Amino acid sequence: MKKKFKTLFFVKSSLISLYLALTIPIPFISIEELKIISIIGFVLGITLIVNITSDYVEISNDKIFYKTTFISNMIGYKSWEINWKDIKLIKSSPTSQGSKVFYFITFGGQAFLVPQRIENIEDFYSLILDRTGLQIEGFKYISPMWTYKLLTLISLFMVIGEIISFSV
Repeated sequence: MKKKFKTLFFVKSSLISLYLALTIPIPFISIEELKIISIIGFVLGITLIVNITSDYVEISNDKIFYKTTFISNMIGYKSWEINWKDIKLIKSSPTSQGSKVFYFITFGGQAFLVPQRIENIEDFYSLILDRTGLQIEGFKYISPMWTYKLLTLISLFMVIGEIISFSV
């Protein structure tokens, strides 16, 4: 049995739409000599954002895998895998924004960040509970969904405004 959990759509859409909102004007306002470079930079940037938001978690009967893309790996986000039997505990740690992040702690003392920005987080939690027998008190998305949705909406309004202002 293998189950795959992709990055949450609203996390991905908020980052991509924010990138677009902040960078769409650059080719329009850059001087003529830099237009080609700004367009190339824009395309490379969107490729980077789409790529780094394509990481995913895969769960099998024996292991949990966090799989990153080639570009994510190049900038420091490493793939990892843990055998379920090697997980000693799940430790929580508060964030400065008032939420909690969680770590799988192995019997060898290694710590692996538990992904909290993935689709079907309730199914993910149930599989963790089923495979490890360890409860995770307060496990939920790292940020409330409305924050991602609001950021996406505001960014889309910015993009629409930019398109309208540059097309007039």
